[in-house]
Amino acid sequence: MSFPGPPAPSRLLRLLQPVWRAWVDLVYPRLCCVCKAPVEEGWFCGGCADALPLVEAPYCNVCGEVYEGAITQEFRCGNCSGRRLEFEFAVAACHAEGVMRELIHQFKYERRLHLRGALATLMLRVLEEPRLAGENLGEWLLVPVPLHRSREKEREFNQSWELCTRLSRLTGIPAAKALVRTRETDQQAGLSREERLKNLRGAFAMRPARRWQRATELKGRHILLVDDVFTTGATTSECARVLRREGGAEKVVVITTTRG
Repeated sequence: MSFPGPPAPSRLLRLLQPVWRAWVDLVYPRLCCVCKAPVEEGWFCGGCADALPLVEAPYCNVCGEVYEGAITQEFRCGNCSGRRLEFEFAVAACHAEGVMRELIHQFKYERRLHLRGALATLMLRVLEEPRLAGENLGEWLLVPVPLHRSREKEREFNQSWELCTRLSRLTGIPAAKALVRTRETDQQAGLSREERLKNLRGAFAMRPARRWQRATELKGRHILLVDDVFTTGATTSECARVLRREGGAEKVVVITTTRG
């Protein structure tokens, strides 16, 4: 894969970093974000890292649904067959089960924002997907799935934007809030495919330019659409539709921390 990586620190910062790191480790020892065991580096101890439910091939060439067995060629699952999805494909780092389900819940609903670092670091795995590995991702753009303003005000943050900004810091890929959610929608759980699509139609739009800001230019751009969980793909497909048809984006790929 090819992307710029984090910006190089200044000479002064390089000199101060070891001292700062030693002080932080003394006051706030590094602990595994799952079991709280001490770790020398990273976010997970060896045991918890080995237990992560990582997404591994083979999986659907479109939605990323994992299948067991010896499948040696690209395939489209039954859920995607005969269905128009506006994104090129979707890929996730982990299954939304076990410890990953708990981490996502803590991050979104318990405001444990420090977990964005661990979750974004796991998302680096999706950039190794063969269809992304050969791309110059530094020319792509990270775009979060937006929350409605009332939901974001209630939660006090948008988890997708938090993942975007941390992933941008890790990779150097630029990030932008290119979309807005124009209306609240009913809960998707329990709705049929057709009902989900109808529920989301018209729920997203391009973010209008502010007086003091230039609008994000998307025409001809390749987009990495970022969310925390991928389930049916209805939400991300509608976002991709707006990015392509209204924003002029050439290609949209969905990347998420987990696959439901």
